[in-house]
Amino acid sequence: MHIWTIDNWKHFLDCSDNRRTGLRFRYEPTVDPEVKNACKCFAQWLRSEYYFPIRVPVYIKDKKYIKARDGEHVVGTFLGPYDYTVEPYIKIAAGDYMELKDKYGRDDALATILTSIAHELTHYYQWINNLQLTDIGRERQATRYAHFIMTEYAMTREHP
Repeated sequence: MHIWTIDNWKHFLDCSDNRRTGLRFRYEPTVDPEVKNACKCFAQWLRSEYYFPIRVPVYIKDKKYIKARDGEHVVGTFLGPYDYTVEPYIKIAAGDYMELKDKYGRDDALATILTSIAHELTHYYQWINNLQLTDIGRERQATRYAHFIMTEYAMTREHP
């Protein structure tokens, strides 16, 4: 079972609605152009491989951390509302890109950011398919799928 391709969501959503679908990225103006370009390529590939039944915007922030709803500082967060008529969203911190680039190199720094996006998108698929998991199970599955998605993506190009 690949949770990015199962369609349990068909039982929860009225497919006759004129709801917006797809994956959209939004960037703060100060986000590094290399990050923006890598995200655009990743998004294009994701759209060609996977279906997003409810539009999910991904906000790329030029911050080192994002404050989650519980007050914790994280690099990524997903908000899935209780109501499927309300669009979810993802926030990703990419403000430490230059620091990561200096420490690990361009490719690994970009891969780190893209992996965070894949992790949060896994939470999107957990939400949309109404998967009942423990908090630990949800995080473990998101981490595992993020690496799986990145492995798939890496097979399509030389650099992120």
